[in-house]
Amino acid sequence: MSVDEDDSSARDPAPALRRGVRILGILTEAQGRAVGLTEIARALKAPKSSTSNLCVVLEESGLIRRVEAGYLLGHRTVEFGGAYIHSFNEVREFYRYCATAAALSQEVVQIAMLDGSDVLYLARHEGSAPLRLTAGIGDRFPAAPTAVGNALLAALPDDEVARLFRDPAAFPRRTAQSVRTLPDLLAKLELVRRRGYAVDENEVHPGISGVAVRMPPRSSSSPALAIGCTFLTAATSDLQQETILAELFELERLMENPMQPISDPRPGAEADS
Repeated sequence: MSVDEDDSSARDPAPALRRGVRILGILTEAQGRAVGLTEIARALKAPKSSTSNLCVVLEESGLIRRVEAGYLLGHRTVEFGGAYIHSFNEVREFYRYCATAAALSQEVVQIAMLDGSDVLYLARHEGSAPLRLTAGIGDRFPAAPTAVGNALLAALPDDEVARLFRDPAAFPRRTAQSVRTLPDLLAKLELVRRRGYAVDENEVHPGISGVAVRMPPRSSSSPALAIGCTFLTAATSDLQQETILAELFELERLMENPMQPISDPRPGAEADS
């Protein structure tokens, strides 16, 4: 072991645990591609022997699984992810509302949280015509061009936004409309603050737009969430977009107050009951 490794181990109270967590991160970032032991060891800057020992423990725990080409995430990660998502009462209420809402039931609707300069998607309602290009549960997208990202960033002070986006890599050019600079992002966020909702006009995928609203956290320990709806730009009229936005605001209001029951948003539902 080198002097640098000795110093690093002395500073880290649990180096093996940290490396194990890093292995899970490496496999997550591989997006379903099997990662070999040599590549994992290189990324950890650790000997193959100790990396192999860590992989054995993770495999026995069901957190990773070995295949011919290397390692993939294991079934226990699904259990952990599901348990985390189910800790949000908002997610259950989200699915219940979207299943019956006149407009949202037909569209792709998602819940996301902010993670640095990215957004992480926690829930997804498919609608009647799902869009395959949009984010799924567990996907990570840049926050700058997305409606959910802008809805969440607009609640932060400008200096905090500047800190999160000091790296130019936080502004990937996904389409010709994608925001590319901090001043342009700050201008977008000011518009979000004025009108109370965020818009993505073909910034993530050409021909696909979205709107989103922010839901304040229910407690000091809960993250703020954004609810967004994604749709085909050309196939959605202004009136349809207004209806979608109205239902998003209604969903935000209902989810913000956990003591208020979720009503059936279908037209005439109260008369039928």
